[in-house]
Amino acid sequence: MIGEMVISDIIRTQRDFFATGKTKEVSFRIEKLKNLKQAIIEYEKEIIQALKADFHKPEFETYATEIFVRKEIDYAIKNIKNWTKPQKAAVPLEFFPYSAKIYPEPLGVVLIIGPWNYPFQLIIAPLVGAIAAGNCAILKPSELAPHTSNIIAEIITKHFTSAHVTVVEGGVETSQQLLSEKFDHIFFTGGTTVGKIVMEAAAKHLTPVTLELGGKSPCIVDYDIDIEKTARRITWGKFINAGQTCIAPDYLLVDKKIKTNLLDGIQQCLKEFYGDHPQNSPDYARIITQKHFDRLANLLKNGKICVGGETNPSERYIAPTLIDNVSLADPVMQEEIFGPILPVMEYTDITEAISLINSRPKPLALYLFSQNKNLQKRVLHETSSGGVCINDTVMQSGVSSLPFGGVGDSGIGSYHGQASFDTFSHYKSVLHNSFWLDLKWRYAPYEGKLSFLKRIIGGWGVGSGE
Repeated sequence: MIGEMVISDIIRTQRDFFATGKTKEVSFRIEKLKNLKQAIIEYEKEIIQALKADFHKPEFETYATEIFVRKEIDYAIKNIKNWTKPQKAAVPLEFFPYSAKIYPEPLGVVLIIGPWNYPFQLIIAPLVGAIAAGNCAILKPSELAPHTSNIIAEIITKHFTSAHVTVVEGGVETSQQLLSEKFDHIFFTGGTTVGKIVMEAAAKHLTPVTLELGGKSPCIVDYDIDIEKTARRITWGKFINAGQTCIAPDYLLVDKKIKTNLLDGIQQCLKEFYGDHPQNSPDYARIITQKHFDRLANLLKNGKICVGGETNPSERYIAPTLIDNVSLADPVMQEEIFGPILPVMEYTDITEAISLINSRPKPLALYLFSQNKNLQKRVLHETSSGGVCINDTVMQSGVSSLPFGGVGDSGIGSYHGQASFDTFSHYKSVLHNSFWLDLKWRYAPYEGKLSFLKRIIGGWGVGSGE
């Protein structure tokens, strides 16, 4: 357990280091990003083993969803010189001879709190942005994935000075101690309930926050699709990491005309992916803790199980499961599932599906399978979500040029690529004047100058009547 005094000392040390200006040097930032990438390469085997120990994550999934964060580092290294350049800003003619620029500057000392579902990637990805923007950072990995937490601590300790980046491990009490401190930004990934706690604690210090939360991400399936490819992409996106993905399709809204064919297709994909007995598949993960297992097992009690439904508490195993005949009042439709359970609801008119989505909190992701361009435009226009992926699932999170984040209950702020740099930067506006010209119309006394001012304001389009 890290004591309050120790945490305060860490923050003070980082503030002292930040004050030296070292982290503002672009060459320093690039060097540290390269160090981070090299560390991930060096510890590849240990990262794989840690995730296997925490929840039986297949090696392929570890590469695809955790170690893949190296691409985020590459993107930052490639673009950081452009991101850090001051940007010219337009100045109205009335402000001649002024000039204006916008300078990105680091915030200072930031706190990054990671989740347990992708415990490596989802703490390293925001760290990339924090380093690229020139900050010092304290990382708090999830205690629910202890092996991964330990390896993150080992990597950071070996490759960074604690004055620049450090890891604080521990449980809820440690998080509470960290949140009682003053940071320049807090980046949190997790559930909505804890997100509210983080925001409340940050408010006491007027600390800005980025909250990457979740929610029930809907997946609309129109009849105008390729059934086989749709089934395969939904099955992959839902059941990778045993469904423990914040942007996994949470429930299906399927056109009645193709519902039976789609469910048959998903069932066939499950057999193709994991065999007749997914419990024996080396490619299927386990639930992170007994508490989460129990919660998910209770969600199996409503509706009609079409596929799956088997559980094994001793292994924290829940089979990939499809549930039909669910109602909005059922627990499985009342909370984010965050597990390998996929409820299915049907519609006869897309208006029903859109209305259902809009009656609920805004989701982190929305999925639409349809070849109908007009339908695509309608869903984009009439719904709100953190992001949208059309004719696929989950893949949007791997595109560094797309900001990733929620809206409403699903989160505040975004990251990935330049959005990460922006999140951990303050854009300082600078207006510059010279001494060679000094028009006196704005100075007192004002007698005889009002008509000139009105003409200027009219020129700006305010109250000119033209």
